[in-house]
Amino acid sequence: MNFFLVRWPGEPVLLNVYDMYKINEFTSNIGLGVFHSGVEIYGSEYAYGGHQYPFTGIFEINPRDEKELGEQFRFRQTIQIGYTDFTEDDIKRITNELGKEFRGDRYHLMNNNCNHFSGSFTKGLSRFILCGQDIPPWVNRLAYFSSWVPFLERCLPKEWLMPMALQHSLSCRQDSTCSEASTPQY
Repeated sequence: MNFFLVRWPGEPVLLNVYDMYKINEFTSNIGLGVFHSGVEIYGSEYAYGGHQYPFTGIFEINPRDEKELGEQFRFRQTIQIGYTDFTEDDIKRITNELGKEFRGDRYHLMNNNCNHFSGSFTKGLSRFILCGQDIPPWVNRLAYFSSWVPFLERCLPKEWLMPMALQHSLSCRQDSTCSEASTPQY
């Protein structure tokens, strides 16, 4: 009897995409939707948002939990990006390192947003290569398009910068009454 050792490809790396505004019901069909994204791995989702402080804007939520993000977010779909051999501890170290680049005070709706973070995290634009695959271009198409139409950025609401989950993380950082499990360590 012959036995073959089957090697699993590693941990799945998933991209969770959210519609950020009801207008997507109309505009996403022409390729100009407004989307938020986060990378899901090992049962957690990592995303990026803006705030005024010079530390990480990366936060962790339960995967596909649009309520944790806020009322302007609606879960759209999950896209499998690839697989990784990094461990959970490695992922924590990587997000900690990426937090130096993706600080809250460096968030920019068009040039350094949540979708840029997701692409950097999955493709490995920093020194870490999670799975070597980029996110689909349509997820961040509006940011690219707006670089050609500068006034568009001024038309978008500023509250899109900070999801509720990031607001909670900031509150926990300033308030020692939050449980350690809900406070990001990056």
